[in-house]
Amino acid sequence: MPKEYSPFTPGQPVPIEFFVGRVDEVNRLKQASAESAAGRLRAMFLSGERGIGKSSLASFVRFLAERDHQLLGLHTFLGGVDSLEEMVRRVFDRLLNESIGKAWHEKVRGFFGNHIRQVGLFGVSVQFGEAGKDLPPMVYDFVPALRRLVERLRDDKKGILLILDDINGLASVASFANWLKSLVDEISTSHEPLPLCLVLVGLEDRRQSLIANQPSLARVFNLVDIRPWTETETSDFFQKAFDKVGVPVEESALRALTRYAGGLPVLAHEIGDATFRIDQDSSIGESDAVAGVISAADIVGRKYLEPQVFQALRSTRYRAILRKAAVDEPIGMSFHRRDLLKRLSDDEAKVTDNFLRRLKKLGVLRSDPEGGPGAYRFDNLLHKVYFWMEANRAYASPQP
Repeated sequence: MPKEYSPFTPGQPVPIEFFVGRVDEVNRLKQASAESAAGRLRAMFLSGERGIGKSSLASFVRFLAERDHQLLGLHTFLGGVDSLEEMVRRVFDRLLNESIGKAWHEKVRGFFGNHIRQVGLFGVSVQFGEAGKDLPPMVYDFVPALRRLVERLRDDKKGILLILDDINGLASVASFANWLKSLVDEISTSHEPLPLCLVLVGLEDRRQSLIANQPSLARVFNLVDIRPWTETETSDFFQKAFDKVGVPVEESALRALTRYAGGLPVLAHEIGDATFRIDQDSSIGESDAVAGVISAADIVGRKYLEPQVFQALRSTRYRAILRKAAVDEPIGMSFHRRDLLKRLSDDEAKVTDNFLRRLKKLGVLRSDPEGGPGAYRFDNLLHKVYFWMEANRAYASPQP
């Protein structure tokens, strides 16, 4: 295996062979898939912090649903989508592309008829025409369309697993919330069952936005909330990834990588990839791991935090406070102002309130009523772990 081939995939769903943990969440989604294959409607909402691995889990469950329950898995990404027409277009475009090379491809082509407008080179890319011409009727004819699709594929598939991922743009649109409620009601009140497992993937505040627009959705979707990896699961991930390319990892290095990943798959991939590329002798030692963490801290800040947040955390004055705000463990979302002040010099203490107000305004921190006056809570686990990594990096490289 060439050294330039990294087993880590920053910014992408984890490959199936590297998937670890999530036993309870996987079992719940597998059960929902099995019940849908038996002819029932199941609606799930897969929730979790940014970087927690929602899309990777959805992709893994799709693999299991196709393998074990003969469902047609459609994992549709809706980034930037803010209309029902475009959402439906992407779902059906995904269906067409997924069918290429399958025994049932011609059945799918026949299902869409003259809605197919373009076939790419060697037939590897199929797209619809403009949504404005073809798809508005499909929005309101979606359930009957799914029934016709299931009927066409009855010899090949037992039902449909429809994953709507990255629903940020749609979650606050009232018509989307009402469409979801109508879809569920239409299927539930029909005498003809539709074997559909519908999985929405998004942040908890997106689920709350949907509920605000359509309160009935609170009881429609079963919530599956993803937790951070345990230390064992994180260590297992790193071990599997480096084993894949035949690179041994010292125990001390494995402990360091595990500790700094903070249970977040997105950080584990960034740290692992940086460590892999820094290593020069195809053997990961503790010094490689520390260097990888330091490198990954910059990458994480620039890629995943808003530019203004990154700049705030990088300022000379605030970095001095940041160094002394280091905690023993990366997981632990709350802290108190009085505890922070104990670690600061008089000059640093003078700007602490400005520092805290700045981070609160940027959405990094919020007041924590449970901790009383002066208590703060990180609004996002990714911010929290990045903050912790920066503090530890500052200890390793104490220059301001």
